[in-house]
Amino acid sequence: MGQSDAHASTHILLVDDDRLVLATLATGLQQQGYRVTTADSGEPALERFREHTPDLVVLDYRMPGMTGPEVAQQMLAEAYCPIIMLSAYDDKALVDEAIKLGVSGYLVKPVDVNQLVPSIEAALARFGEVNALINSESDLREGLERSRIVSTAVGIIMARQGFASDRAYDALRRLARDERRPLRDVAADLVDATDQANRMLDRLKPAQG
Repeated sequence: MGQSDAHASTHILLVDDDRLVLATLATGLQQQGYRVTTADSGEPALERFREHTPDLVVLDYRMPGMTGPEVAQQMLAEAYCPIIMLSAYDDKALVDEAIKLGVSGYLVKPVDVNQLVPSIEAALARFGEVNALINSESDLREGLERSRIVSTAVGIIMARQGFASDRAYDALRRLARDERRPLRDVAADLVDATDQANRMLDRLKPAQG
């Protein structure tokens, strides 16, 4: 089975206010065999998301009207699926904001399809594994919360260690195995510790006069 055949059942929602970027990436992803739906701003993106939840969302960070994080937050509140954020800015504050939402990846523009496809496949593979945990849960809400915590922890490792998403997830799993603890518990400890450290560091910032 060729690569195009392998991707044929995967539906991607691609959102970017730059029409040239939107068209270029959409064409490239379609040539790779993905089914692609496009939107050029937040509101249409949410409409398409609600009409048919995609397998993965590729979402621009800065857009007029609703920003990428605002769109991602609404999407994740309604149905959990992997989201890869695109931004023209390699800014740690922006990365931190994105990973706190639980997005699956963050790429800095310019991005071509050859860069995007490995991130898509890694995010889908990780989601499939986490989704298996969700399906085994008697409480779906608890399962969804588990997936968000794991994704957030992976994002923290990506930002702090400079790892790609698949390497960050493998590092988290290795830590859980080494500690002989559930993946969700290790992820929750990492998220809680990071939140506590960020709160303490915020208190050290000089007051704005």
